[in-house]
Parts: sequence; C-alpha cells; structure tokens
Amino acid sequence: MHALVGENGAGKSTLMKILYGMLRPDEGTIAIEGHPAALHSPGDAIARGVGMVHQHFMLADYLTVLENIVLGAEKLHGIGAKARARVREISDAYGLRVRPDVLVEDLGVADRQRVEILKVLYRGARILILDEPTAVLVPQEVEALFDNLRDLKAEGLTVIFISHKLGEVLSVADDITVIRRGTTVASVVPAETTARHLAELMVGSELPSPQTRESTVTDIEMLRVRSLRLTATDVDGVDRAVLDGIDLTIHKGEILGIAGVEGNGQAELVEAIMGMRDPDSGQLTLGGQDISHAPTRARRESGIGYIPEDRHRHALLLDAPLWENRILGHVTEPPNSRGHFLDPGAARRDTERIVTEYDVRTPGIEVTAASLSGGNQQKLIVGREMSHLPRLLIAAHPTRGVDVGAQAQIWDQIRTARSEGLAVLLISADLDELIGLSDTLRVMYRGRLVADADPATITPQELGSAMTGAATGHLEHPTDAPGEGR
Repeated sequence: MHALVGENGAGKSTLMKILYGMLRPDEGTIAIEGHPAALHSPGDAIARGVGMVHQHFMLADYLTVLENIVLGAEKLHGIGAKARARVREISDAYGLRVRPDVLVEDLGVADRQRVEILKVLYRGARILILDEPTAVLVPQEVEALFDNLRDLKAEGLTVIFISHKLGEVLSVADDITVIRRGTTVASVVPAETTARHLAELMVGSELPSPQTRESTVTDIEMLRVRSLRLTATDVDGVDRAVLDGIDLTIHKGEILGIAGVEGNGQAELVEAIMGMRDPDSGQLTLGGQDISHAPTRARRESGIGYIPEDRHRHALLLDAPLWENRILGHVTEPPNSRGHFLDPGAARRDTERIVTEYDVRTPGIEVTAASLSGGNQQKLIVGREMSHLPRLLIAAHPTRGVDVGAQAQIWDQIRTARSEGLAVLLISADLDELIGLSDTLRVMYRGRLVADADPATITPQELGSAMTGAATGHLEHPTDAPGEGR
C-alpha cells in the first residue's frame, strides 16, 4: 500500500493518469512486475492489471450499476446472468453493498465510489490506483475500506492511493511518496514521520486546524425550516419520504453542521433549500421572507450562496474559461451583468480579482476550468460564491479533495464571513471539519434530524456512531460537563 501525497497541482493525478494510460509521458520509463510497459491507453493499462478509481468518477449516469460495470468488459462474463452473478460475488466478498439495477444518477457519491471500485475489481486489476478514496466516508466506513484494502494486499494486490488526509495515510500506508510541483521531494515510511512533517514537506507549512473558538452567533434568524417533507419515487416505483419533518434554524453568524452518512437526505435538503426540489409540505423562510416555492434564481438573488458537493456536475462548466464559470449562478447580478445584458469585461476583471485573492493557481482566466487541479477549481467556486456577499451559504463538502493549504484558506474565508454575520449550513464527511467549524451540530439519518451535539464536547467517533443510527437525542460525552456553546 503506497501513498502519494502533495498539494493541489503538484502532479499527483497527472502521474496516476500516466500510469493508467490516459496521458503519454514525454520521457522516462514505467515497469510493471519488472518488465517495461508502454501504456498508450487505459485498455493497455487494464490488460497489464492496472485499474484506477478517479477522484471524479467516470460513470454514465443514465445506465444502471450493472451496465456501468460491464461496459467495455463484455467479453469477460457477457452482459447477462453470469455478469450479474460475478458482480454480486465481488460485491459480497468486499462488503461493497452494490445494487446492480439502480441507475447511477440516483446514487450518492459514496455509492458511486463503491461502484467504481467494483468496476476495477471486475476487470481483474492487480494494481489498484485510488484517488482520494476516503473523501466521502465516515470513520467507520473508512476503517471498513482499509480492511478491504488490507485483504486485497494480503492476496497479492498492490494499492496506490492519493489522499490529503494525512492521519489516514500514516495509519494504513507501507510507504509514502511526497511530490511538489511535479517532482518527488521525499520518500518516507509512516513509522519515521508525522502528519505535521508531511504537511511541511507538501506545502512548507504546518497542518491547519478547522477550530473555531470565539462565538459570533446572534439571535437574528436567517434561515428557518419548519416541518419540511419531501417524497421521491424509488426504483420500485414506490413513493417514499426522503425528508420527513425537518425543523432547523440558522442565525446570523452561526455555522450549523449536518452530519450523516451519504444518502440519508442531505443532498435532498440542500436541493429543497436551493429550490431545485419543491417540497410536499413545510415552510422555508430566509430573513423572514417565505421562499418555500420561490424559483432558484430568486433565492440566489435573495442572498443564498452555494458550494455544491460535486463541483464537476453542479458547479462548473469544465470546457468553459474561468471567467465564464465566474458568471454561473449569478447571471443577473453585478458585476456579471448591467440591466438585461451580460458584461463580459467586468466579469473578466472580477475573475482576475478572485484568482488573486483566493490564490487560484492558473496561467490565466481564459483557460478552461478542466485544466485546473481539483483544489484550484474549488477555490474558484468558493471565491465566486463569497464575492456576492451572501446572507446564507450552503457549503456541501467545501474542502473535499483539496490539500492542506487550500483547506486552510477555505476555512479562513468561511470563518471570516461568519464573523461578519454570514449564516452557514455546513454538510461534510470530514468529521473534524464539522466539529471544528460548527457552532451547532445536527445528525441526519434516513431523512430525519435524529440527534444534536455540542461541538465542544463531541468526538468524531461518537458523531460517526450517531450517523449510523446508533444514538439519538442530545449527544454528550459521558465524562464531560455540559458544553457552554461556542
């Protein structure tokens, strides 16, 4: 199990794409099991036993899980009963809990990741490349994944994984390679280094902390959600409640954190607040104004900022230049428009400002969003949303897949805006981030808010346990006195 770490833009994903045959190197050699390997395509890599699970998944939304797994590998087990049996066999063997007949577009991020891993194993990979494999998992799921990876290793497979979670790297890797700006700067073993040392090797600074110490919570309500209910039709054609009796209030200057395993209603809650789904019943008010059935644009113009959980699907036009991406979601607002007309010149100038203020590493604003690393794409999105001085920010996994330096910058921006009165709904799979940033914590399970916790006393392990439905009500460390707020 070999870990590769480095800041965003260091070249980690580029290197892995070379090893998977997606990119051709200008020079140098690759050897697999001691033999030189010329990898001209992913097909060549797969034939040599190399499989890759990308940070941004490579799945066809409109196909089922089974169809995605079989696609391109029809010669292995056909497309019928034999293929289905093999998928179930691998899924059961590694605890992946994959449902073959579900459309991929109906899956959450964690389920998509499991499909990608199964797809690679289905093709017989002996070298498994994982790009940010734990970004969407709670602690219990992370440990289960690592147990699976250890089993794979015990069977003779090699695992190469990229991660920004340095504690996890130290706990599971046999060797660690650190790269900076496209060059190897260190090779270390976990027993001889620390997370702090790795962070310094990566970005030349200490490991950041999400800790928010001073309270800025006011008694002014910004978002109020009452008795919110939303139903959706499942794969069997049955209507079921994906949100049921949701009640929450976020005040000016408050960060409300929502903890929950992916697929328990967090995405639907965000979509209901943004106006992307119309609730069956209940009320939403923003600053005292009823927005329960207002269109998304009206909500945007009323002061809602939005950092989506999947930046490629919901936040960026990958083939468009950075300045056009700066306009997305804010077409009718200055500086992007004047009256009824777009103002490309002003949008370009403001994009230059965002690039500078948010340290977006790019050769210019005319390059496409796809040409940026994941962390720099995220900084552009955060800069865009914060530039409109929102009253409410919905931040869904705001630091997913970004390095420690970019993570610290994003945390600082959220903390600064919070101190100036911003209300934040924070959804994150990073429990340290949730506990460190939040003023108030709620736990979501099967479409309901089932528990609350004081961030000052709760531990990631206790929070992770509640996320699996093991605890409800007010969560409190048994040895601690009641928290006094933040």
